[in-house]
Amino acid sequence: MRVLATAGHVDHGKSALARALTGMEPDRFAEERRRGLTLDLGFVWTRLDPPDGEHLALVDVPGHERFVATMLAGVGPVPAVLFVVAADQGWQEQSQEHLEILDALGVRHAVLAVTRSDLADPGPVRADAAERIAATSLGTVPSVAVSAVTGEGLDRLRKELAELARALPVPPADADVRLWLDRAFTVRGHGTVVTGTLGAGTLRVGDRLVTGDGTTAVRVRGLQCLHEERDAVGGVARVAVNVHGAPDAVLGRGRVLLTPDRWLLTTTVDARVGGTPVGELPREVTLHLGTAAVPVTVRPLGADTARLTLARELPLRIGDRAVLRAPGGRHTPRGVTVLDVRPPPLTRRGAARTRAAELDGMTGRPDGAAELGRRRLVRRTELEAMGAPAPAPPVAGDWLADPEHWAALRGRLGDEVERHAARHPLDPGLPTEAARRLLGLPDRALVDALADAPGTVPLRSGHGRLHGPGRQGPLLPPPVRAAVDALQEELRHSPFHAPEAGRLAELGLGRRELAAAVTAGALLRVADGIVLLPGADARAAAVLRDLPQPFTLSEARQALDTTRRVAVPLLEFLDGRGLTERVDDRRRRCRPDGPESGGGRESNPPARDPRAPRF
Repeated sequence: MRVLATAGHVDHGKSALARALTGMEPDRFAEERRRGLTLDLGFVWTRLDPPDGEHLALVDVPGHERFVATMLAGVGPVPAVLFVVAADQGWQEQSQEHLEILDALGVRHAVLAVTRSDLADPGPVRADAAERIAATSLGTVPSVAVSAVTGEGLDRLRKELAELARALPVPPADADVRLWLDRAFTVRGHGTVVTGTLGAGTLRVGDRLVTGDGTTAVRVRGLQCLHEERDAVGGVARVAVNVHGAPDAVLGRGRVLLTPDRWLLTTTVDARVGGTPVGELPREVTLHLGTAAVPVTVRPLGADTARLTLARELPLRIGDRAVLRAPGGRHTPRGVTVLDVRPPPLTRRGAARTRAAELDGMTGRPDGAAELGRRRLVRRTELEAMGAPAPAPPVAGDWLADPEHWAALRGRLGDEVERHAARHPLDPGLPTEAARRLLGLPDRALVDALADAPGTVPLRSGHGRLHGPGRQGPLLPPPVRAAVDALQEELRHSPFHAPEAGRLAELGLGRRELAAAVTAGALLRVADGIVLLPGADARAAAVLRDLPQPFTLSEARQALDTTRRVAVPLLEFLDGRGLTERVDDRRRRCRPDGPESGGGRESNPPARDPRAPRF
């Protein structure tokens, strides 16, 4: 199917021509037929090459100046127009405004029909209209003189329309759906039905869609295309969709149905505005996009760029074309090309001037690499929702990174790891969360990915910390190293006599110093305040294995030549390592897969688990 809209001045025969081409009545209301004046959008269709040719649907728009907003809703979603000028009246005011609107929208496909050629010589009007149209985005268009009364020229017009249809680009069937609604009504026994022009993508019965405010999900219960029931419809097409799940208040002309999770809703965009300088625009205008008409506030940035603040959210993408129109039509409609749907705030002095310079380099064509270069870090789903394809695979999860920025971050991370190690020799590992904050990253997964990325400073990560080259653990300062050496010498003589708090304080071993010594592998932490030599757990298990099994706490204490203060946590520690196990409330035994059988666990792992209590 191909979909065209009519355009032209009131009473120039748009509806009569649509009726003659299709044999269908485009005016839906009795008042329209009684007055001979189109008040709302009409929809008719025909086959270009009957009986099996492609369908051509016409959206018939009103031509009266009071209904320009309705005309915009009709032409907004369609890619081509049938422009109508009457031979007996020539170019008129609304002919000009409709042409300016089409030019503002960047429409590039049209056929000119000079109607009422039975009432006046169509030649002069045809030449004048063709010249005016050629100066716009439509360019040079084919033209046909016709009469809806006599039928003259209708066959030629059908051929030109068929040629136009073949020249229209075919939209991708897998595109994200954005269905601008032009009608919503209730059908008894079926519920809510909405209609619109599907510009791209495919709708299927059973699909889930969301409303344009992002608050309501609906299900497609049924589809019609040209009054035929369909299981699926691909764009471009006129569709009627029976939906379930949305209250009537959120549906209607100007609203939109979307593929879920594929669109960004925004109230702020930066855009390029065509025509005269942006500064000449009124501050308050209306933005027309699709079938929507939304009040916006204009803040000029550059000569042809502005920040637009919308009165309500719209699903916009880079490259979208829209029209700015002042109330009452006092100013020429202005074309808008969306450049950025997630623009930065303008809060600092000179920010607007800097932003204007940046916008000057934007084309309005979606460019994933350029967008990534500007944003530096962005989720792939968000970039694609802006309308720009991802230029490279994600660096972590769904995150994309500009290569130059990513390399700079990797260098900064290496510097921060080295700086932390120099400042905190007893605890040299930079916590991952601290690294995230230092680099201003939105996700810890990015820190892990940076640590694995190549860099001038090799990094290792583990237990939530980052270490530089050669740093397996803390580098004990000389005073701490001396204190630990002294403690180790005492423990060699009495391996299970853990020093008491007073002795640790006397040596200058506080909580931080002990934690560093344990992490460095110089001491074994059994419990809070209980430290022994590395390997003391395996030695204790060997001593206990020589006891009659099972054994009591008292028997274990005597065998180990230690105090109850040490024996209780030491046995619990051995239980946790799988070297011993409880038999009942009073007795334990050594496990058969203990250290002598090779089943013991590592007695002093080199890195401390950060979740364990610290000294």
